[in-house]
Amino acid sequence: MELLEAVREDLAAVSLPLALPEAGQARTEVRNAVAQLDDYILPRYRSLDAPLLAVVGGSTGAGKSTLVNALVGHPVTRSGAIRPTTRQPILLHHPADAGWFEGQRVLPTLSRIRGTVSPEPLPASRAGATPDAEAISSLVLVADPAVPQGIALLDAPDVDSISDDNRRLAGQLLAAADLWVFVTTANRYADAVPWKLLLDASSRDIMVAVVLDRVPAGAEAEVSADLRGLLQKEGLGAARLFVVPETDLNGLGMLPAQSVQPLQLWLRDLAADAAGRSEIARRTLNGTVKALAGRVAGVAEAVQGQERAAASLRADAEAAYRDAVDRILNATKDGALLRGEVLARWQDFVGTGEFFRTLEQNVGRLRDRLGAFFRGEPPPAVRVEVAIETGLQAVILDEAANAGEDTDQRWRSDPAGRALLGTDDLSGTSPGFADGTAAEIRAWQSGLMELIRTEGQEKRTQARWLSFGVNGLGAALMIVVFSMTAGLTGLEIGVAGGTAVVGQRLLEAVFGEDAVRRLAQTARNDLHARCQRLLQAEQRKFLERLPAGGADAAHALADHAAALARLAERP
Repeated sequence: MELLEAVREDLAAVSLPLALPEAGQARTEVRNAVAQLDDYILPRYRSLDAPLLAVVGGSTGAGKSTLVNALVGHPVTRSGAIRPTTRQPILLHHPADAGWFEGQRVLPTLSRIRGTVSPEPLPASRAGATPDAEAISSLVLVADPAVPQGIALLDAPDVDSISDDNRRLAGQLLAAADLWVFVTTANRYADAVPWKLLLDASSRDIMVAVVLDRVPAGAEAEVSADLRGLLQKEGLGAARLFVVPETDLNGLGMLPAQSVQPLQLWLRDLAADAAGRSEIARRTLNGTVKALAGRVAGVAEAVQGQERAAASLRADAEAAYRDAVDRILNATKDGALLRGEVLARWQDFVGTGEFFRTLEQNVGRLRDRLGAFFRGEPPPAVRVEVAIETGLQAVILDEAANAGEDTDQRWRSDPAGRALLGTDDLSGTSPGFADGTAAEIRAWQSGLMELIRTEGQEKRTQARWLSFGVNGLGAALMIVVFSMTAGLTGLEIGVAGGTAVVGQRLLEAVFGEDAVRRLAQTARNDLHARCQRLLQAEQRKFLERLPAGGADAAHALADHAAALARLAERP
């Protein structure tokens, strides 16, 4: 029971949200599997000694109701007079078996209505009424001493009804059966819809009795032989076959008693044999559990398919945003940012072209010149920081928008991704992303300034770096970070006539070459990490639409399927 309850819980939790070709059928399988667990498997496991439920099913006009009436000897179903409606499924049972069916032991989703029997047939207009929602969700219980104790008859709707609800209900009732009495006619026994259900019964190893109704005189041998051949071919050779000859009905719409006597005796014999009933119940139960194992395995495969599709969509989004991070970092280390406003503000900060020419002279003189220069009144270094913030923000926003557009296009080219996006446009950046980016850049700049302070305290150069100013040295370090490719290798990379060289030499004059290399690499790593966090947060607008936990659910269902198969083999 623990296994079955775990299977039921995990099936009920299955989510197949991606629009894959097999998803629709898999959802139907999940619903059917949960319903069969609720309607039959769990109730039968809990009460193996309960009466057998024999569901009488078949095609429209096959004579199911007339057959049931004949079996109990008086009108009780649609062709008779059952209150309050004639279109609800009707369950006939012996009065002593009422307790087994009045509760929600079987078919718990159907409410119970206690019916009464009248010998008068309903008017044809009432008998042909369209079922309403209440009727479809109800089960009429009729206690009748003519039904043998130990077995109940359930008159099901037509399996090929024009009503979708009727067809679904017929399938639900047949799935809850311990044995199936299939009613067909001499001219319709080869119809496709009933045979689909017969094959389902065969897969469950359910006991089947076939009633061949309205057989013309003289045609019994030929029609019976043909039908037996079809049953044998489809693995139903053990099915019992009962023939009801074509005959006139009496005033109450009843068949002659002798026409159904063989079937009636067979049912009474089943009901009287407690051990036989138990064997039938176990056989059907084991067959149903075996079929359930296959169904659960199929659902597990569908869940795995969902996980694979989700992983593909996830990889598309992650690749687009990972490439965006790479493009941002390339733009920050190849000198591309050191143009326009950033270059102008830096040149304002460090001086004119005459100042740059001092770089061609020796480093010792440069240190003194730089110290004297920065003790003057240059334009505030914060202007460089602001220009860098603005330029860097523009690069990040542009690349994030490109990644969003790329991901949106990739997902819309896939039916599953297209369904997840719906009419939403995620191709730009999210609201608030620009402000978040600016705040992250300022935090990076603040962290870089703290690096300068920490390095200056560790060196015996505190007076020198204080004379240059933390902001000035920080601006120089940003320039170095944004001008070096392939790591920090020295003075070989310069932008705009020595812009980077100035920053490099200034920092080396204070901290030394090794320290500058380390500071720049630390600052670059921090910037990389912050860009990754920004874009990973931005890609969540796509990733949060993907289903989660598919792999774990698939593994659990696959394990359940194997366990169910083992359970079905137990005696």
